[in-house]
Amino acid sequence: MKGGGVSSSYSLPVPAKRRWKGLVIAVLALVFLSMLVPLVFLLGLHSSFHSTTGYGSDQRNSASNHVRVYDQQKTTTAHTTNQSKADKSTRVDVIIRRFTPTLPKGFGNASFKATGNDTNGHGVQADLPKRVKKARGNTMAADESEMLCELQFGSYCLWRREQREKMEDSVVKRMKDLLFVARAYYPSIAKLPKFDKLSQEMKQNIQDFERILSETTTDKDLPPQNKQKITMMEATIAKAKSCPVDCNNVDKKFRQLADMTEDEANFHMKQSAFLYKLAVQTMPKSLHCLSMRLTVEYFRSSFDIEDKLLEKFVNRGLYHYVIFSKNVLASSVAINSTVAHAKESEKLVFHLLTDKENFFAMKLWFFRNKYGDAAVQVLNIEDLKLYNHHKVAPLHLSLPEEFRVSFRRVDKLSSTQFRTQYISMFSESFFLLPEIFQSLEKVVVLSDDVIVQRDLSALWNLDMGEKVNGAVQLCTVKLFDLKSYLLSSKFDENSCAWTSGVNIIDLSRWKVQNLTETYQRLVHELKKDEGLLSESSTLSAGLMTFEGLVYGLEDSWIVSGLGYNYGLNSEELGTAAILHFDGSMKPWLDLGIPRYKSYWRKFLDPQNQFLSDCNVSP
Repeated sequence: MKGGGVSSSYSLPVPAKRRWKGLVIAVLALVFLSMLVPLVFLLGLHSSFHSTTGYGSDQRNSASNHVRVYDQQKTTTAHTTNQSKADKSTRVDVIIRRFTPTLPKGFGNASFKATGNDTNGHGVQADLPKRVKKARGNTMAADESEMLCELQFGSYCLWRREQREKMEDSVVKRMKDLLFVARAYYPSIAKLPKFDKLSQEMKQNIQDFERILSETTTDKDLPPQNKQKITMMEATIAKAKSCPVDCNNVDKKFRQLADMTEDEANFHMKQSAFLYKLAVQTMPKSLHCLSMRLTVEYFRSSFDIEDKLLEKFVNRGLYHYVIFSKNVLASSVAINSTVAHAKESEKLVFHLLTDKENFFAMKLWFFRNKYGDAAVQVLNIEDLKLYNHHKVAPLHLSLPEEFRVSFRRVDKLSSTQFRTQYISMFSESFFLLPEIFQSLEKVVVLSDDVIVQRDLSALWNLDMGEKVNGAVQLCTVKLFDLKSYLLSSKFDENSCAWTSGVNIIDLSRWKVQNLTETYQRLVHELKKDEGLLSESSTLSAGLMTFEGLVYGLEDSWIVSGLGYNYGLNSEELGTAAILHFDGSMKPWLDLGIPRYKSYWRKFLDPQNQFLSDCNVSP
């Protein structure tokens, strides 16, 4: 009884036992959930790592300047590096987009970008078909790769291809490849305890390669013992390949390294393309110096234009040339080359239209430098009093705009086959010609990036009939190809596009046709369209304004493309009346195509004191 009493005194009632059992089950359930949730999370990450395209864009690691061993202790560093590179890439993308007009909605088969003198043209990727966008890596043929590069970045890719030099870092590249392979195997080898010796050996080799590559860019910079280190690395990698490692882990690491390399290459491609565009759009230091020196000297001097020159400026019996320019040197070369080949230089009158920033420099330059018996008038477009234009807003000088237009080749089955053309077009300032020169009946408009190699007097004897604009036509681009840009459906689809550079303008017929008002109306209507920007409206409005009013000049009059085309025929260059340096690589820039610079430089005066003081080398 006593024992039973004792037993009963320590036993729990039935309800209490049930409560204890419930608590135990609840604790076990919490422990199980605490283990299950992290496991599910890790499995989710593992499945995302195993995607067919490698890591997602937000999980890719970008290569840093100093290569590191990728182990678990440096995950935070890698993530920080990834974020930093992503931020840089995003900033570059934003800057690049500022150089490129937005494509209009429903543009169809043509891709369009503005380039050249404007702050446009540095393009992000064109509106390419999906098949083109997905073509990547080694599956892309070399010619398609170059074609896509030009569609995306324009003349930068042409320049890069021509500047490519003989490889001087083949051994360095081989070492980088070995380093990538070692990195891919190292994480798996490090997890196997029985391969600690091999793991330490591999880690040491990786660190040695990192130290060498952080200080070396070309083969000549490599230390004397580099061959021995390469042999040791190759032997270590061979040992690692013979180890029973998890292939999935190695595959994952290779995907990570491949994505990292691709991201780094794309980032540097965009960055270098942006710097290229910045270089071709920035005035060289020597030209800026020239403009400033001339401006200062202008206010130290005093001069008057002779009365006989004022008479020549309005004489209809003379040959009147019009040049829009902000570049003293370029406009001087264009005028000098024209006068040098003229049979009767006394009949030549040049009207140079510039802005107030460059007006005084040009005024002094063309007063002190004589061009045969030709007369040169320098006008500040911002000071002109025009009755029918800009009654409230001041006038601003706009130079010819250059556009890059790409089309699919309809005769090819592959959608990656494109034809790229560069078109130079009148800007808004050109449509003020009838108002600026009301006393003249005909003028020839020259771009400031041309040089003349023959007498141009024959242009004044052409019978253009009822046409208004005599220009070289670009029949590889039909208006049908640009129909997505043209508002009106009333145009001849087989009409050819035309380019500026040299244009004969019949001002009398221009006024009768009222083309200035037509252009302004078209630009206004195009800008109202939500999908079109001012750059694209310039091209479409210019083509539509002169639709049916263009007189085609013979192709022998002008050879274009000296600012982007490296493959022009030397015989054509020598026989053409005019050479047009349209494109980004102007002859006065360091990035200009060396082969063509000699045509331009011979019209500079090497003895000019201002050129010498500003280190302008002819």
